[in-house]
Amino acid sequence: MSKVIAIANQKGGVGKTTTAINLAAALAVYELKVLVIDVDPQANATSGLGFDPRNVRQTIYDVITGQVADPYDCILKVPDFETLHLIPSHIDLVGAEVDMINLPRREYKLREAIQPIRDAYDFIILDCAPSLGLMTVNALVAADSVLVPVQCEYFALEGLGKLLNTIKIVQQRLNPSLTIEGILLTMFDARLRLSKQVVEEVQRHFGKVVFSTVIQRNARLSEAPSHGKPVIRYDIHSRGAVDYLTLAREILQRNNLPVPA
Repeated sequence: MSKVIAIANQKGGVGKTTTAINLAAALAVYELKVLVIDVDPQANATSGLGFDPRNVRQTIYDVITGQVADPYDCILKVPDFETLHLIPSHIDLVGAEVDMINLPRREYKLREAIQPIRDAYDFIILDCAPSLGLMTVNALVAADSVLVPVQCEYFALEGLGKLLNTIKIVQQRLNPSLTIEGILLTMFDARLRLSKQVVEEVQRHFGKVVFSTVIQRNARLSEAPSHGKPVIRYDIHSRGAVDYLTLAREILQRNNLPVPA
């Protein structure tokens, strides 16, 4: 049985999609079978892994709404990776919340949709939209844990309490087994005192929940999506690639899984 990790934060620009793409790629480099599911209508994870959202024929929207019965029909193999796959997104996903609004068990649609493919992967990564809407709730219900990226800037903690409260409500009402995988500090700039202060503040508030790995600002990390590649394939020697390989190892350690040499 795989582990499903939702990457969520209703605040935009904190590195959710960057983390989804590059964590998945790092785990695949360690020869684990990984599936990324793009649950964001902006479809940035789809384009960041080398696919044009305008040209994909079947997406997670089709699976959730029942237009595609078998989720395997939507899975795409990511170029240059043997064990990394993607279920893409499309702008149509904006309409999914409207389509589901009156359905019974609407919060469980994504969980039910991916159930047939869980055993085929070691990790399933859900890239959530920057909102706390029905699709994000679906992702939290489908997930075993949630990873929260937090930007190392002044408003880092803004909205974090609201997200953690939403996670608590989901735990109480819809998914009692949901845990917090960890809080990931992103866009760290060692030259700025502010970045260091944010790291200290988050670590003081949340302790061991915060990952030891910190994702540093890196030009290659920013450039890679425009080439449709994870940073590991764009420049494996870059700081960004090293950081996400380190994060992948830390997640394996936290889950008591073998860590590659």
